[in-house]
Amino acid sequence: MTGTGRAGLRLTARGAIVMLFVITVVGLLPKLPGPAFVAGCLAAVLLVRPRDLLPLVVTPPLVFFLAALLVELLRSLGSGSMLPTFGLGMFTTLSSAAPWLFAGSALALGVAWVRGLPANLRELRTGAVPEPAGARVGGTRVGAARATTPGRARRGRGQAFDPEPEGYFEPRVYGKAADE
Repeated sequence: MTGTGRAGLRLTARGAIVMLFVITVVGLLPKLPGPAFVAGCLAAVLLVRPRDLLPLVVTPPLVFFLAALLVELLRSLGSGSMLPTFGLGMFTTLSSAAPWLFAGSALALGVAWVRGLPANLRELRTGAVPEPAGARVGGTRVGAARATTPGRARRGRGQAFDPEPEGYFEPRVYGKAADE
């Protein structure tokens, strides 16, 4: 158990996507892409941190395509005619696994919705960006009182962005100029 009272492994979105990719590649090797992909989607969405649900939910179709591309490329390397073998393998894999691809993506979306995807969508829509604890704003230390800052203000509601500190983007000149 962890110190917060919750047990279990929590992955970042990148870690869950890599795990889904590996599970899908392993499932494609013995020509069982569907069940392995659906199991990988379920495992990934259950193991990812709740704040990383949005990036994970949109990637399963791309992950499946990249895994199929890799496996079919490796299969076609040993054939006499690589391009036709690769093309036929990709067509066969993608067309036969389409229902599984849809089921895995829908399952990931449904489970993510229950785990808190609407909160991630609200954050994205409002532009709220969590600020690290102990960050400095205007020279004063900010604690837990200011949890989020708006990324962009709507029309007529104040400043559109936070100003950068003076000298932040000014170039530094070292030494003397060549013509001096």
